[in-house]
Amino acid sequence: MHLSVCICTYRRPEWLRRLLKDVSEQDTHGQFTFEIVVADNDPSETGSPVVAELKPSLKVPIIYAAEPRRSISHVRNMTLAHATGDGIVFIDDDEFPSKDWLYNLFTTLKKFDVAGVLGPVRPHFEVKPPQWIVKGRFCERPEHETGYLMPWSECRTGNVLFRREIIKGVSPVFLPEFGTAGSDVNFFWRMIQNGCTFVWCNEAAVYEVVPPARWKRSFMLKRALLRGGNFLQHPEGRIQSIATSLLAVPIYTLMLPVLLVAGHHHFMRYLVKWCDHSARLLGIFGVKLIKQRPM
Repeated sequence: MHLSVCICTYRRPEWLRRLLKDVSEQDTHGQFTFEIVVADNDPSETGSPVVAELKPSLKVPIIYAAEPRRSISHVRNMTLAHATGDGIVFIDDDEFPSKDWLYNLFTTLKKFDVAGVLGPVRPHFEVKPPQWIVKGRFCERPEHETGYLMPWSECRTGNVLFRREIIKGVSPVFLPEFGTAGSDVNFFWRMIQNGCTFVWCNEAAVYEVVPPARWKRSFMLKRALLRGGNFLQHPEGRIQSIATSLLAVPIYTLMLPVLLVAGHHHFMRYLVKWCDHSARLLGIFGVKLIKQRPM
């Protein structure tokens, strides 16, 4: 089996450099081959010099393409247009993998005979974060036992391998109307509706660089507003989500002053939730406070 490791990048040359080196060093144990496909969403093509610099020394083929239209959907589709593999892998440009990451994804795909496999994205702090960030676990994501059947709502493209055959005849694969967020969740929803099954592999870990800029309260709140504002674009669970938000917003509004006393990490956790639910309700009336993904 031949895999295409797809990387969407935007003005992160140093992180891209580390990622390319780590991906090229993956141990396949002789079970598969792979290539790297980089799609650059920066019109200035800041990723191009990095690829040109490393290409002669990398142990695997690498393909570079530019996608000037600012949209994560467009750039994901651009990687797919250049990928030649039987399996498609996505990893973000602000992440880096463990040594057996690809091998663990591949063996889990084979073992469970499924359409795709997702793995954990764990935080990597290069500078010690504030204590309230650690206490609130703001940068941690849910993890499961290997083989766990994944619901569409928990699926993302930050760490995934899926069979190319599941997207045969699907065009576009990632819908541009989602703009800068949400097209990957929608992709998994559509694939699961088509009968595809995705499972978890807890051994296939990647690590996401969390710089100080992402500790900012404004970053967390903007991300929550963007996430909440996109919920109406997901066809499933709208009525339930609206009902939940109608209850959550007044309850959290009353809770927030009390949580200020309980601890800042508690206060921020529920302020983020409040923003998410408030953005959902505003979205009913066509109001989107945040339209661009905070970087």
